[in-house]
Amino acid sequence: MDMESLTIFCAVASELSVTQAAARLGRAPSGVTTRIQQLEADIGAELFVRANKRMALTAAGERFLEYAQRLLALADEARHVVTGGREGGTLRVGSMESTAASRLPALLAAYHASHPDTRLALSTGPSRPLIEQVRTGLLDCAFVALPPAFGGAAALAELGLASTAVWREELCLLLPASEAQARRPADVRTRSLAAFPQGCTYRAIAEEVLGVGGSTQWRVQELSSYHTMIACVAAGACVTVLPASVLALSDAPATLTTLSAGQADTVLVWRAGFDVPAFRHLLAQLGEAAP
Repeated sequence: MDMESLTIFCAVASELSVTQAAARLGRAPSGVTTRIQQLEADIGAELFVRANKRMALTAAGERFLEYAQRLLALADEARHVVTGGREGGTLRVGSMESTAASRLPALLAAYHASHPDTRLALSTGPSRPLIEQVRTGLLDCAFVALPPAFGGAAALAELGLASTAVWREELCLLLPASEAQARRPADVRTRSLAAFPQGCTYRAIAEEVLGVGGSTQWRVQELSSYHTMIACVAAGACVTVLPASVLALSDAPATLTTLSAGQADTVLVWRAGFDVPAFRHLLAQLGEAAP
């Protein structure tokens, strides 16, 4: 179970194809197949199901993938730390979709300009899964919004996580043109909410503001992008909650109505004690970029 075998395994798990993984790694397919077979023999479990020239991870393979990714990340981190940052390393950053769209482009561009040898690996998702991925080591840090009932920095500390507030977002309740007379959330007659899946803090805030919880009248339409949510609101099908910074980037029709849905802090979270040069550089960059 060496680093090279783990790298090959992760590539095959990503591509679900020996041929494509081999091309990506610059190796012969036969060599990749041999490495996977040796790894399976070493572990004592099949990692892939092979049928009709198709591959899929077995249950054991899915569990092992998480460990393999963490081991490779730890090896990369070790090289980065012991060389004092001369080895650029990889910083695995998680982010909410809204933050990735409105806040991170300028920040990460400036980071890359200052530290071109460090690879930034960005992934997006709802806040709760991102927090869990930081806790388990799949991510180095993440930009999240804490749910109202989460418990703030104290709750994060109980999970072994440190945090700092970075940006404060003004949240907008976006309404279709038919709701032009609404002056407060209680006036809204539309009973369909467009939101990300469970685990999204802005969804939790929207449900609280609109009184969705426990109501049999409301329907939540789970979508994967703010562009789609805005389009659904424009079509008169639903309402949604999103940061004003994201709304400003969109081409939402001027006929749509907005009401205040409060504020929410975007918080950067990381594992307590995580102190590598690449992450320190990000904190320094945030200090320069944050208002």
